[in-house]
Amino acid sequence: MAKTIMTIDDSPSVRHLLNLVLKGAGFEVVQAADGREALGLFTGQKVHLIICDVNMPNMDGITFVKRLKQLPEYKFTPVIMLTTESQEEIKREAKAAGAKAWVIKPFKPEQLLNAVERLVMP
Repeated sequence: MAKTIMTIDDSPSVRHLLNLVLKGAGFEVVQAADGREALGLFTGQKVHLIICDVNMPNMDGITFVKRLKQLPEYKFTPVIMLTTESQEEIKREAKAAGAKAWVIKPFKPEQLLNAVERLVMP
């Protein structure tokens, strides 16, 4: 059975690219346009990894990670932040919230898949 990855990004083109890359690598993909929408999709199903943008409307990525980590069934789900942000302060804040990796946009598919494979055990 394929592992499930949730992608959260307000850009439809980024969500489409993530969907192509991840499905092409054999993953199931669930998508949301922002943190608030993503939290509404958690109904107890297993999600093996989350890839989340930082800057989004309604609920930004760092706030999303903080809220996610408060949910007992998802507090150990790894999160990769995928963003144009590269400032150390924001990276520290994301790590403190519970993010496990940081990938800068634009990204190469193999770069993203390397980060995914490190966090999603076979």
